[in-house]
Amino acid sequence: MAVHERPGLADATRGRILFGGDYNPEQWPEETWHEDVRLMREAGVNSVTLGVFSWAKLEPHPGAREFGWLDRLMDLMHDNGIGVVLATPTSSPPPWLGRLHPDTLPRTEDGSTEWWGGRQHFSHSSATYRRHAAAITEDLAARYAGHPALTMWHINNEYCTYDHGDEAAAAFRRWLREKYGTLDALNTAWGTAFWSQGYDSWDGILPPRTPHYLKNPTQVLDFRRFTSDMLLECYLAERDIVARHTPHIPVTTNFMPLFFGQDAWRWAGEEDVVSVDLYPDPRDPLGPQHGALVQDLTRSQARGPWMLMEQAAGPVNWRGVNHPKPRGLNRLWSLQAVARGADAVCYFQWRQSRQGAEKFHSGMVSHAGERGRTYQEVKQLGAELARISGEVTGGRIGADVAVLHDWHAWWASAQDGRPSTHVDHPAVLHAWHRALWESHLTTDFAHPEHDLSGYRLVVVPQLYLLTDAAIDNLLAYVRGGGTLVSGFLTGVADEDDRVRAGGMDARLRELFGIRTLHEWWPLEPGETVACDGFRGTLWSEEIEPDAETVAESVPYKGGELDGLPAVLRSGRAWYVSTLPEPDALRALLARVAAGAGARPVLDGLPAGVEAVRRGDLLFLLNHGREPVTVDVPGTHTDLLTGDPVTDTVALGRYGVVVLRP
Repeated sequence: MAVHERPGLADATRGRILFGGDYNPEQWPEETWHEDVRLMREAGVNSVTLGVFSWAKLEPHPGAREFGWLDRLMDLMHDNGIGVVLATPTSSPPPWLGRLHPDTLPRTEDGSTEWWGGRQHFSHSSATYRRHAAAITEDLAARYAGHPALTMWHINNEYCTYDHGDEAAAAFRRWLREKYGTLDALNTAWGTAFWSQGYDSWDGILPPRTPHYLKNPTQVLDFRRFTSDMLLECYLAERDIVARHTPHIPVTTNFMPLFFGQDAWRWAGEEDVVSVDLYPDPRDPLGPQHGALVQDLTRSQARGPWMLMEQAAGPVNWRGVNHPKPRGLNRLWSLQAVARGADAVCYFQWRQSRQGAEKFHSGMVSHAGERGRTYQEVKQLGAELARISGEVTGGRIGADVAVLHDWHAWWASAQDGRPSTHVDHPAVLHAWHRALWESHLTTDFAHPEHDLSGYRLVVVPQLYLLTDAAIDNLLAYVRGGGTLVSGFLTGVADEDDRVRAGGMDARLRELFGIRTLHEWWPLEPGETVACDGFRGTLWSEEIEPDAETVAESVPYKGGELDGLPAVLRSGRAWYVSTLPEPDALRALLARVAAGAGARPVLDGLPAGVEAVRRGDLLFLLNHGREPVTVDVPGTHTDLLTGDPVTDTVALGRYGVVVLRP
């Protein structure tokens, strides 16, 4: 069945914001289940995810099927008006599978086995694993296909495994043969003339296991592509099973935020519902910007409303120091997700575990129980989400600005032996998105080969690798009247991680007004370079401009690059050869955006206040601890309280309003 014929998130929400989270009742005596349901109803929970880590409970020994407990839970949820997102339990196989079938266990690049006792201990390439995963999925789907509680399928969980074992090696060779066809083509793509790496047989090719010195970077790049594809095959196999039994029920699997291991553009095209897990650090002053970036990216992958599958109601358990969320922050960040397109707000998990590796990870019901602050805040949030659901769900967000991101470019830029190990793709991406976010410019994300014609401004924080198709797309966008701003180290390599002649594609050099890119000059941590009006960080470049085409230039001041351009503009194309400090980057992008006709949601907002329009609704979110007043000309109604608002609105600490004109 084609993706466009499948149901979507609206089929699961049915006009409501889904609210709930992962529920692991197998950790508790059955009498607790009824207490859980009472608390869920009081909190406005209308959705729970069941079965994520339940394979050993469902199949305690090979071939067994213990569905009775899940039958009772499904019935209990339905009787209480709570929908079920039913998970296939395949992310954590039972110990017997690894014991009886060691081939299902993944191996690290040095040959060590990853054993059972944790989670995600499966080889994506193992035929035995895939056979057992398909069998439990088939029986689960057949049993619950007609159950009235079922609203969505959740396949596996946080696909993130790598495998360098023998079965993965054989699969890697098959993948490479399909991609390249001949060994000559592979040797050319991988540049195996370097260091005597030429292959005379497919059998000689291995995953990039631990070498004496640096690995072949294109081999590593292809292995990352292969791993994403193998995990996607696992997802698709299970997705197709449940879709065959329930063509009317949408299917998802949860992304991790800006996760390195999956080409999420490709994955999103295979999901009915795009969902993500999001855990900003409550002590990080840029936590809300990180949340906004992940939300913008997920919304763009979904091309509309999306699902917040997991967040924490309080502290997590995996940071060095795990801080709780201050009073009001859980509400604020949940409503931020809704503002940026989420039609589902869910948590890991419902009740905080008393045993196991995540017993100090918070739950909607914490160890303090129903009298605890966490549950009381969850209950308040549930009531507010119910209050605004009818006017929010399905609402779209318009953006004049697109930020380009590509996993293949990220993978290639993370190679060893590069000019600077301090240039981190996600950090650069965050810096540029932050500048736009603090300017109150709503942004989508896009792949560099996507249609960009609907955007007034396209921003490329850094795309080290660009295909010819992507470069042609950028050129066509600018020729069509769009404004493009690119950061440093962009367009350096082709899809085989082969450095393009001149150190940057010639078409891009012409576009940006660069005659010659002589040298890259990376900076040490904490080192800056003076530019006219600001200071640059992280990176600089020795650029000779094309005086005939450059319309505007900001020079470096002093040092080896004195007088050479740090920033230059040719027509509608800008190139920024350093990373300006935050205030300078924000000012630059705000200026370029204004020239391109991209306008902020509101002008004159106090520091720390975020403004987002979703449909006709205006969300204002105060990320500060001090109360502020915001000018909102006209008459509005705050949907959270029902109160009228005229011309100004007061926002308390972590305050939120949702204004309808």
